[in-house]
Amino acid sequence: MKTFLRYSIVAIALFAAAAWLNNTSLFSTRRSGTPVLLAHRGLAQTFTRDDLDRDTCTATRINPPEHEYIENTLPSMQAAFAAGADVVEFDVHPTTDGRFAVFHDWTLDCRSEGHGRTRDHAMTDLKKLDVGHGYSADGGHTFPLRGKGVGLMPSLDEVLNTFPDKRFVINVKSNDASEGEKLASHLSKLPLETRSLLSVYGGTPPVELVHEKLPDVAIGSKKSLQSCILGYVALGWAGHVPGACRKGMMLVPINVAPWLWGWPDKFMQRMDAAGVDVFVLGPYDGSFGTSGIDDLEQFAQLPIGFTGGIWTNHIDRIGAAARGNAMAP
Repeated sequence: MKTFLRYSIVAIALFAAAAWLNNTSLFSTRRSGTPVLLAHRGLAQTFTRDDLDRDTCTATRINPPEHEYIENTLPSMQAAFAAGADVVEFDVHPTTDGRFAVFHDWTLDCRSEGHGRTRDHAMTDLKKLDVGHGYSADGGHTFPLRGKGVGLMPSLDEVLNTFPDKRFVINVKSNDASEGEKLASHLSKLPLETRSLLSVYGGTPPVELVHEKLPDVAIGSKKSLQSCILGYVALGWAGHVPGACRKGMMLVPINVAPWLWGWPDKFMQRMDAAGVDVFVLGPYDGSFGTSGIDDLEQFAQLPIGFTGGIWTNHIDRIGAAARGNAMAP
């Protein structure tokens, strides 16, 4: 029994040493360059996340505006790129006239003066709406953006034609597989060099179908994103990158990142070799919605010289911080 116990302790010690050697970043070179900054919804209005759920109208709880840009519009995307974004994320819905509207909400009632499901309207009618109509920072007493968003809801084609050489992440807002079929058909008509700049994420059935039809388009379905993280936690000690990750995207909450095998440099080397785009999010706290790296305190938690992806709702702040970080020794 003592001999068995001794051998067990030695085996565990050898395994721990091998795992440490295989995952330490001490012998890895940090890749050169600057962080890849993703602006969530462009340069947008921010809002309080307290008691946030799926049906919360976030336009009625914005923070006092620091600018007049409205999310998911061409001006907000242009401003995001000007502020340092390398990638812009936006949301799409199919329309009754065979196009895709770029708009966040499932319904029109929160942000605009329109009513009903976004997908139940034609793009020509959606273009008439004021997408700044419903924004309020004081509980509905005043509406500082009302009248400033008339005609600003773009179509997917407008976005891609306006920024033909920019990277985008497209968020599919439903679990309807037929929407993936429509989006894949739409994207298949684009030149390969344009399509190579796009990633698609969101509901599993439509997003997985996009990847099935267009394997060259990177994706992150709800299923693949979860399987990627959990699979890497389980087997990453051996250097294994799960197939779910190899579909293109990995989203990592900043409070989870330090627990990933090889974080940061060995981990990033593995993901680069596997063709995985890694974006670090804000801390996971179990609440609804996507939190980003939105303030300097969160940004400071990233490894010095980090050059992976950073997901932010505040590109105006993080863009400047990342440029300063890039110049640091």
